[in-house]
Amino acid sequence: MDTRELKFLLKLLGTPDYRAPISQVKPNNRTKAAERDRICHALCDRGLVDCNEEIVQFRIAPPGSALLRLDTSRLPVTDDEIQVLKACAENSISPKETHLDTEHRQVVIRKLVERGLIKAEKTTIQEVWLTSRGLDYLRHEYTPSGSALELSLDHLACYLQFLRKSDSSQSAAEAKPPAKPPAKPVNPQRRLTEKPNDTDIWYAVEELDRLLGTENYLPIFYLRERLQPPLTREELDSALYRLQRADRIELSSLQEAAHYTSEQIEAGIPQDIGGPLFFIIRT
Repeated sequence: MDTRELKFLLKLLGTPDYRAPISQVKPNNRTKAAERDRICHALCDRGLVDCNEEIVQFRIAPPGSALLRLDTSRLPVTDDEIQVLKACAENSISPKETHLDTEHRQVVIRKLVERGLIKAEKTTIQEVWLTSRGLDYLRHEYTPSGSALELSLDHLACYLQFLRKSDSSQSAAEAKPPAKPPAKPVNPQRRLTEKPNDTDIWYAVEELDRLLGTENYLPIFYLRERLQPPLTREELDSALYRLQRADRIELSSLQEAAHYTSEQIEAGIPQDIGGPLFFIIRT
C-alpha cells in the first residue's frame, strides 16, 4: 500500500462511522479529484472501501441495441428501462436527458449498466466508506514499514483513536458474562410452510442478509433455499420482479463466477441478454 492510499484510509478513520463525502477524503490539499478517485477505485477493487457512484454520462451497449429490435413486451424489462434505452440509442447522453424523475433515474440506469445493456462513460463518486474488510485490515493486518514524511500527526491520531476504540470494545465484550444460547438456534436455511406475500419475501431477504453477513448483496440461491417450497421458482421470480418495480430491491448480475458453484449460479434468474441476475440489493 502506498502512502496516498494509506492517507486515504486514515482520513476515513477520522470521519463519523468511517464514512464521508468523497470531497472530504483527499489524501492532501494538493491531490486532484481525478487522482483521488483513482485511489478510491483501487481501494474498492481490493475490498478495503466501498462507494456510491452516480452515472453522469452513458451510451447504449450492443446488447441494448439488440434488445430494442426484439418484442420487448415478452422480455423482463420495464417501460422506464425501454425509455432510457431509446433515449441513448443514437448518442451518449446524461441522466437528465432520459426525462425520468430525478429520484428514480439513477436506479434505472444502474440496473441497465449491471445487465450490460448500457455502458457508463463517466461517473462521479458521491460517498465513500471503509468496509468490514478494510477495518479488519487496519486493525489486524497492516504493518507499516519504511518512512513516510507526508503523514501528519492528525493521521496518526485517527489511527490511534481507532485502535483504542477497538480495544475498549473488545474489553467491554470480554467483561460481559457469557450470553445464554438462544432457545431455538436461528437457521438461515429454514423453510416456511405457508406461501409468503411480497412483504414477507422482502423481510426474508433482510433477515438472510443479516444472518449471513452478505452486506446487502444477497445471492438469490439463499432465498430459494428458504422459500422454495412453499413457492415455486416462477412464483419467487415474479415476486422479485414486483419488488424491483416497486423500488424495494435491485437485482444485480454476477461479475465474478469463480466463488460460486454451477448450481448456485443456475439458481439466478436467467436473462435473454447477458448473464443471470444473481444478487438481491435492498433499496
